[in-house]
Amino acid sequence: MNRIFPHPLLMIFLIIMWLLLTHFSLGQLIVGSAIAFIAVQGMAALQPDKPRLKRWDLLLKLTGIVLYDIVRSNIAVARIILQGGKRARKSGFMTIPLDLRDSTGLAALAVIITSTPGTAWLDYNAARGTLLLHVFDLVDETVWLDLIKNRYEYLLREIFE
Repeated sequence: MNRIFPHPLLMIFLIIMWLLLTHFSLGQLIVGSAIAFIAVQGMAALQPDKPRLKRWDLLLKLTGIVLYDIVRSNIAVARIILQGGKRARKSGFMTIPLDLRDSTGLAALAVIITSTPGTAWLDYNAARGTLLLHVFDLVDETVWLDLIKNRYEYLLREIFE
């Protein structure tokens, strides 16, 4: 059964999502089931590593920090946009050396950075362990370096490594 349906929960949620995005009918159920089956087979072929969480207790702290930063960043970006040309703004790219090597931790960091308005994860060089980051309003690089290294990466290393 595991070979035919290797990720049954994923398949169920994909079918539900398909039906929510389309109108429910027997035809849409069949199409959604076929797409979910193909997606689940593709997921099984990728054989992703199972994440190993070493410190479950820090997940709530990290979630709170990220949600706070997202709200704060939304307000800052809205303020910049609403002020228009009144304030000089400098966008920029910066390279940040990362000590985090766990693939799940890196994926979580990418989601955190990209979901925070005003920042975008552009590239990760695994050989050098560096992250290329774009910042919408780059006032001080040391502040961003400290934010990524000491606020996010530190907790992610504690959780995953």
